[in-house]
Amino acid sequence: MPSQLPEPLPVPPEARAHPSFRLHEGAALWLAGARLAVLAPPEHPALTRFRGEVQHVGDHRLLRAERRAENAAALRALLPDLQPRPLGLVTSAGFGDRLGVATPGHVRAAQRYGAGVAPVFAQQSIREMTRTGRTPQEVLDDATWGAFAAGWRGALGADADHQKTVADLERCAAAGFTLFTVDPSDHVDDSAHGAPASDLEAKVAALPWRELETTRADFERYAGRRLELGDRELVLAREAVLRAGAKYARAVLHVATLYRHLEGKGAPFELEVSVDETATPTSHAEHAVVALELRRLGVRWVGLAPRFVGRFEKGVDYRGDLGELKADLAGHAALARSLGPYKLSLHSGSDKFSVYPLIAEATGGMVHLKTAGTSYLEALRVAAQVAPGLFREILTLGRERFAVDKQSYHISAALARVSEADTLTDDELPRLLDDDDARQVLHVTFGSALDRYRAPLLRVLEAHDEAYQAGLAAHFAKHLTPFAEVAP
Repeated sequence: MPSQLPEPLPVPPEARAHPSFRLHEGAALWLAGARLAVLAPPEHPALTRFRGEVQHVGDHRLLRAERRAENAAALRALLPDLQPRPLGLVTSAGFGDRLGVATPGHVRAAQRYGAGVAPVFAQQSIREMTRTGRTPQEVLDDATWGAFAAGWRGALGADADHQKTVADLERCAAAGFTLFTVDPSDHVDDSAHGAPASDLEAKVAALPWRELETTRADFERYAGRRLELGDRELVLAREAVLRAGAKYARAVLHVATLYRHLEGKGAPFELEVSVDETATPTSHAEHAVVALELRRLGVRWVGLAPRFVGRFEKGVDYRGDLGELKADLAGHAALARSLGPYKLSLHSGSDKFSVYPLIAEATGGMVHLKTAGTSYLEALRVAAQVAPGLFREILTLGRERFAVDKQSYHISAALARVSEADTLTDDELPRLLDDDDARQVLHVTFGSALDRYRAPLLRVLEAHDEAYQAGLAAHFAKHLTPFAEVAP
């Protein structure tokens, strides 16, 4: 006698048509409105993973679960491709999301334009979490629901960005982040960059050599070292070595301290080192000394973000000499290949369209692109188009808060060049999202805007979800295409 076939799952046609729909080990899962639906035979273990209401559907059971943290965790456990993991040296891109609703648009962009580019859908700095009033768990869970809703099936990462303290590491590790971007900028001495010889000598003498687990004599042995970097050579001059030590030695120690804390937890993770939020560029010699010292201290890292030449301001394209930047990128990329390999990470990477081909070529795809506020600006674009009254209020508040909120950013926007809301017609409002000064004013005042207007802005985006997600996909096509062209 042939064995009896299991009864087909009575899945509604609209569920099968939803991007989230998938069959997993005899159960069907999809998003039904704001809730997760799980349809399975009565004894199926998937039904016990989630907290929700269960009803009979013939001989099957249909569970409907709210989008809560425990259910997001259960979804990641059931569907391993939603579980963040270390991504290694593959070409990758981070998609910051200040509102928690942009991931479906990010997924659409990655699916259509990001072939070979591994996505990091959950990415937010502690500074942004503070200003948006979100927790690490909320950031990760919002990305989980968004990736599931849009039908993502590949690997993904989660970046706890710009970490400075053990306490913040703990919070992000507990939430499930797997990439930790350590920002030691508080321990960088920018004044060493151009200090005269006498001051430089005093700075080096004052370094905490015992804490650095070396001696000055051993450190100075870097002087005269010749680094073969493929098509080029770098000789570390003594003065350059001393400046690198005075500028970055304490920062390197801080990175090692946080790395060792993460290593002691025993869970898989990867580290990115960020020295981009400094007042002065990272020279090739400084990059070399930082990498050599990190390696000596036993730190393993997947990416490093130097402070490149020129200006990488928020929300606008690169400002500077592209020829000079191309040469700078080539040197940093050569160091990353020879002293690692590890990826170069491009921070403040949103909207740097002139830079993408240059860094993609220099690194051969061993690069990580990091974006953040541009997705928020695309949300404001939708508001400007369909809710001009709300957008006017956000713009007015941005003008009021700009002088205070810009303090932690390197930008050059001038408030005098940004029109007041009542001087523009409704049709003119969306054009502000293509104006550099207005973009930066709106970009850096996001925390103040969300304090007051988060709920109405989210209602607008919910009512015009397709417009927002389509806008994000089109915008990120310009970000991802140059990297997809060189991705291994």
